[in-house]
Amino acid sequence: MGLPERLVSKRGSRLARLALMPFNISIPAAVEIGKDFRLVHYGFGTIILPEVTIGDRVRIYHQVTVGRKDAHLTRDQSDFERIVIGDDVVLFPGCKVLGGPGVTTIGNGTMIGANAVLLTSTGENEIWAGNPARLVGHRKDL
Repeated sequence: MGLPERLVSKRGSRLARLALMPFNISIPAAVEIGKDFRLVHYGFGTIILPEVTIGDRVRIYHQVTVGRKDAHLTRDQSDFERIVIGDDVVLFPGCKVLGGPGVTTIGNGTMIGANAVLLTSTGENEIWAGNPARLVGHRKDL
């Protein structure tokens, strides 16, 4: 576990949140994170909303945003509930996972390609890429 992951695990502490600032990482204490979470390349520029659940063995690269697609609305006007990221998911550099109404789910083993903009839920072991992201294949390595 590297320094950013250790700081994220202690993000309930004001000191840990301040120490994450040079990495430009914003992962609120309300985010539920499973075991063996990794921020690859230190996770520089990673932004995650509080209403997110992250499964086990998830890898997040730099410049990833996990948020809601109706950010122009106030939270009380939004139908967004939360985003659930399954186990063994990989979010590659620059991808954006933007949840819509209700719960958006990223299935176990899914990979979201670099700079993809995902606006919908996914199945398990899928590969999504593009803007807007579309299903381009299935993982066979799990």
